[in-house]
Amino acid sequence: MEEKNISTTYNPKEFEEKLYKLWEEKKYFTPKVDKNKKPYTIIMPPPNITGKLHLGHALDNALQDMLIRFKRMQGYSALWLPGEDHASIATEVKVEKELLKEGIHKKEIGREAFLEKVWDWTYEYRDRIKEQLKKMGCSADFTREAFTMDDNLSKAVKHVFVKLYNEGLIYQGNRITNWCPKCQTALSDAEIEYQEQQGNFWHIKYPIIGTDDYIEIATTRPETMLGDTAVAVNPTDERYKHLVGKKLLLPLVNKEIPIIEDSYVDKEFGTGAVKITPAHDPNDYAVGKRHDLEEINILNEDGTINKLGGKYAGMDRYEARKAIVEDLKAQGYLVKIVPHTHNVSCHDRCGSSIEPMISKQWYVRMKTLAEPAVKVVKEKETKFVPERFEKIYYNWMENIQDWCISRQLWWGHRIPVWYCKDCGEVIVSEETPLSCSKCGSQNLEQDKDVLDTWFSSALWPFSTLGWPDRTEDLEYFYPTDVLVTGYDIIFFWVARMVFSGLHNMDRTPFNTVFIHGIVRDSQGRKMSKSLGNGVDPLDVIDKYGADALRFMLVSGNAPGNDIRYYEEKVEAARNFANKIWNASRFVMMNLDRNIMDKYKASQNYTAADRWIMSRLHTVVSEVTENIENFELGIAVQKIYDFLWNEFCDWYIELSKPILYGEDEAAKGVTYNVLFNVLTAGLKLLHPIMPFITEEIYMHLGGETESITIAKWPEASEFAKDEASETVMNHIIEAIKGIRNARLEMQVPNSRKAKLIVYGKEEIQNYFADAKLYFEKLASVSEIELIASKDSVPKNTVSVVTQGAELFIPLLDLIDVDKELERLAKEQDRLNKEIERVDKKLSNERFVSKAPESVVAEERAKGEKYKEMLKAVLERIDSLK
Repeated sequence: MEEKNISTTYNPKEFEEKLYKLWEEKKYFTPKVDKNKKPYTIIMPPPNITGKLHLGHALDNALQDMLIRFKRMQGYSALWLPGEDHASIATEVKVEKELLKEGIHKKEIGREAFLEKVWDWTYEYRDRIKEQLKKMGCSADFTREAFTMDDNLSKAVKHVFVKLYNEGLIYQGNRITNWCPKCQTALSDAEIEYQEQQGNFWHIKYPIIGTDDYIEIATTRPETMLGDTAVAVNPTDERYKHLVGKKLLLPLVNKEIPIIEDSYVDKEFGTGAVKITPAHDPNDYAVGKRHDLEEINILNEDGTINKLGGKYAGMDRYEARKAIVEDLKAQGYLVKIVPHTHNVSCHDRCGSSIEPMISKQWYVRMKTLAEPAVKVVKEKETKFVPERFEKIYYNWMENIQDWCISRQLWWGHRIPVWYCKDCGEVIVSEETPLSCSKCGSQNLEQDKDVLDTWFSSALWPFSTLGWPDRTEDLEYFYPTDVLVTGYDIIFFWVARMVFSGLHNMDRTPFNTVFIHGIVRDSQGRKMSKSLGNGVDPLDVIDKYGADALRFMLVSGNAPGNDIRYYEEKVEAARNFANKIWNASRFVMMNLDRNIMDKYKASQNYTAADRWIMSRLHTVVSEVTENIENFELGIAVQKIYDFLWNEFCDWYIELSKPILYGEDEAAKGVTYNVLFNVLTAGLKLLHPIMPFITEEIYMHLGGETESITIAKWPEASEFAKDEASETVMNHIIEAIKGIRNARLEMQVPNSRKAKLIVYGKEEIQNYFADAKLYFEKLASVSEIELIASKDSVPKNTVSVVTQGAELFIPLLDLIDVDKELERLAKEQDRLNKEIERVDKKLSNERFVSKAPESVVAEERAKGEKYKEMLKAVLERIDSLK
């Protein structure tokens, strides 16, 4: 033990960075392939290289680190593999903005020069992310760090693309696509978010050719009428039955379009007649395919009207909208404008409104891939925690559309497809072809597009382990054990990893998907730049230490639920760390290793010794079970309650009379109990507060050189002793009551007083045996046991505990009125407790659904409170 070298005050800045470097030097986080150990694998969800990590990352990583440290201590070969995602669109947008600040335009410098700039950005931000993770104390194996653009991961991407293409699951086609005019790229459905916006319904007349009549349609996007190829009505709508097959004049364009019938049209909505623009609406696209309608794309990639837009060509889409509305009004086609609030699909990265548009893209056929991915979740080969999130997964997978995987960007995995410019042959290959396989020409051009970021991320659980090569890591660490992630990317990423793992590895990529919520501010708002309510984890760490931040994030956390960030909670976590620090210093300063060793085998335990070891038995069992079940917030609370309340506040205080006494044998036993309980407590706390526990453990002198590789405590190492728990519960409750009474009566601790005990003989014996504890902790001079309350002198203060009434003759030091006031408060408190228990027990759902032991415990509480209330009322009567 090196207690003299440990700092007198808790200052995490003194040791956090030093300890992390030590862990890295010792390679504690770099597991080996060991056939004698079970593997346990977590693949870190790769943060995007678009900036610094936020509190959401901090939460995600605190949860993962708690699990991996726990499993490492349990003896598993525990791998937490870190990495970063190239984040195609997001990174390209960021770098483009940075270049624009210097007056540099992407297209002016060209693809190769731009990609050099992106790689410079990548190196910088990958290093930043790695350092942030280390600051958090993340015990990840950075020797295996991965990046979605690494050579081996690129190899995996190409292999999968070619494999799916050869299986007929990747195809190229002209289809309606989500198009972002700002980023000028196609997007998948998963990259769309909906924003409520104020708009209008423009009601427009479409004249029926050969008559003076017209059909009225309503649209939220009047500019798309330039690409209309029909107006549709419902086949059962009698209003329009006679018009089906007739022609309409398309206003402004002066082109004839047919009236068709299709069951897609809701006759109850609007006018019951719908303009059909197959090139600019996914539903219209489907109608157009059914009726063989022409597809007229009237937009350029930047959202301006193209040459098919006539006089409006070159205008921005919204500028054209205004001009078209004015022209409709001027020519008498505009009926009315009705304000309308609706959800508009927007790009989740740049916020621009999406334009559905016909374009030629690469797609993955999803039905074949989705079916087995649904099956493994239904059969619990992969389970969701909490289970309710399976519904989101099923909803997405069972209604899945083909996945658009091509993006019109420069940064990302270039699509491994080449076109022969001489014969038109399409060559799909993992390697760059030297010549055309059909005509032998070397005049080849690679597809300019890159793959959707999620295409490479979908391979993450196995590409990071070396696939498609059959590496030792892949054979040993795959499938992984748990994926820890937020609920917002279940369909983005989780679903894609499941079907990719099944299709390429024939095994689900992880056994469990542990879903957590997001971190909100103290008002419950999502953190964002626009609100200015974001919190930088590094600022918090600098002020309070990494352990305090980690503890705050996990404490009170329930699977799937959002949490709120309160700085006060971080401060409270730091206070907890300070409490542990000071308690540990006290223990170290009072231990004598020679006396400890001399009485190591002795089991001449006090009631307090047996109590704290029994409580430790229960806490170890409960904490282990809660972590195994991913109830990490509950586990942390149990560790906190045990260390702060039972160990620091009670056991250390109860041990002081022995520590300061003369009985060497008693000291030797207490030394060992203090050491063993503190060491076990530090081990329980280590996964969530790794730095402080390591610093104390190294000074305390545990059985291993680092707590990181220490053995996780097992309940069987500490004897369960319910009798001792019962005894100590009575004693602690009594000491608390006496202290509170003295405090309220303002009696100083230096004024000792006799304690008179009335109650069952068994409980009286508890008190008699615990005389030393009452003398030291409750300022009791002597204990008197009485058989009848008639012998209680006047002018005493009473304390009611379960099974006993305690009287303290404080003579003229007490104020009877104050004592009556105190008893009235106690009466009120007990009445509320009884009311609460009665309410709970009268709730049929609670009684029928709660475990029998829980219901029994509530009933016992009710009886206890009633017994205590009776004694309080008697005492009030006697004083009056």
